[in-house]
Amino acid sequence: MFSTGGGLVAYSEGNILSSSPKIDELPEPGNEKKKVVVLGTGWAGTSFLKNLKNPSYDVQVISPRNYFAFTPLLPSVTVGTVEARSVVEPIRNIVKKNVNVNYWEAECYRIDAKSKKIYCRSSQDDKEEFVVDYDYLVVAMGARVNTFNTPGVEENCHYLKEVEDAQKIRRKVIDCFEKASLPNLSDDEKKRVLQFVVVGGGPTGVEFAAELHDFVSEDLVKLYPSVKDLVKITLLEATDHILNMFDKRITTFAEEKFHRDGIDLKTGEMVTKVSEKEISTKVIKTGEVSTIPYGMAVWSTGIATRPVIMDFMKQIGQANRRVLATDEWLRVEGTNSIYALGDCATINQRKVMEDISAIFEKADKDKSGTLTVKEFQEALDDICDRYPQVQIYLKNKHMSNLVDLLQESKGDVSKESIELNVEQFKSALSQVDSQMKNLPATAQVAAQQGSYLADCFNRMEECTKSPEGPLRFRESGRHRFRPFRYKHLGQFAPLGGEQTAAQLPGDWVSIGHSSQWLWYSVYASKQVSWRTRSLVVSDWMRRFIFGRDSSQI
Repeated sequence: MFSTGGGLVAYSEGNILSSSPKIDELPEPGNEKKKVVVLGTGWAGTSFLKNLKNPSYDVQVISPRNYFAFTPLLPSVTVGTVEARSVVEPIRNIVKKNVNVNYWEAECYRIDAKSKKIYCRSSQDDKEEFVVDYDYLVVAMGARVNTFNTPGVEENCHYLKEVEDAQKIRRKVIDCFEKASLPNLSDDEKKRVLQFVVVGGGPTGVEFAAELHDFVSEDLVKLYPSVKDLVKITLLEATDHILNMFDKRITTFAEEKFHRDGIDLKTGEMVTKVSEKEISTKVIKTGEVSTIPYGMAVWSTGIATRPVIMDFMKQIGQANRRVLATDEWLRVEGTNSIYALGDCATINQRKVMEDISAIFEKADKDKSGTLTVKEFQEALDDICDRYPQVQIYLKNKHMSNLVDLLQESKGDVSKESIELNVEQFKSALSQVDSQMKNLPATAQVAAQQGSYLADCFNRMEECTKSPEGPLRFRESGRHRFRPFRYKHLGQFAPLGGEQTAAQLPGDWVSIGHSSQWLWYSVYASKQVSWRTRSLVVSDWMRRFIFGRDSSQI
């Protein structure tokens, strides 16, 4: 999906290393071009490259794939609704002409932060290795599929993260139907071959199950009438409901629709083992164990950190974390020249209570030991800018501003007479940090992070002279840039049958055919070029007129 989930601020456990430099440092202006190395051509890396306009950088892009893929349409690629070539754009076509950008098709297998070098291996047959120096490194390598160490998953299941994955699934679906049509197979074997199992009830798993159901019911049953009654699609989800990150109305509608469509929805069941022909499951509440025969299984249960990132985390003292941590300016904690974007990293939002004494001291300009309404109002914007969880807390408490919060802590007194000492101030803000959440690992978050960091690089010299960020509560002056803030623009869940669920800002929910047309419009507009935009739209039109292609190429 283009966007899923909806955290507005990012937080995860871990502390900033004491040796870490100032948290929003970026390249200093100079006469020589600084070498910026970008690892990855996914949503985050491509967004950074598209928006980088400052010609004072020499940019080197390193990635095992020389294209950008519009991953939200991969479920459509698996069944031929959209062709694979329609959702990819060569990275050399995307980068800005006013920035010196070079691309090398290779994979980074080691990052050496101390010597500012990365070790790479060519993606060509010779697998030649080479070393690249950098002044500033942008890590946007994404993540790998999380198998949770379930036995047999890697050997027997298909994934759905790359274009190649979608193409393999498409071939496998047709293979299953062709095999089931052979005259020498028993009825039981035909049923097994035509049993399609999707593991994971998130947006990707749900959308693929819906696309597969449409492909089977609208196209394949006409071509394979002898086996049409043997097809079965099963969706397994370990939690009690699918699409947990969506509004409950969408979850309920999706579950009811899947039941009407004949998709076997099994919630509360986890996969314990995958063999060549069977999937073993266990009901979480009862412990009941069962097996499901299958012809094809698609694993879509979340993401995990890549080995090269895990090795890098050990180098910089983040070995105890599950994912790479950055500050609110997207710089990797413990480094001064490495930035991480997208699924490979998470923002470690600083807690208000860690700085509460420094905030109080900065706001108390007359050093009276108490904080008045006027003093607090003057520091209010900087506090909300630096600690966005404050604003979210007020919104959830239906308070118009922090003065209401202070008034609540003091009781029934007039706003003009409010004065708090440091302990009362701590008490008033003690629950604010409970609003911190991790940002979802979605294309929408990655794209916004890439755009934000490019804007910082573009305006580095300007903001060095005139800092625009919030006050440094523990130090003097201001931060050079405003922290990254994710703006949630909405999320879609295509459910098949030309019906889509849309959840837009303001908790506005729409479900049905009208939302499907909105989905078409948004996904067409989000394509990175007019070439891919025209190809995707023409693929949709072709499907409406001629149906999906089932040729085995």
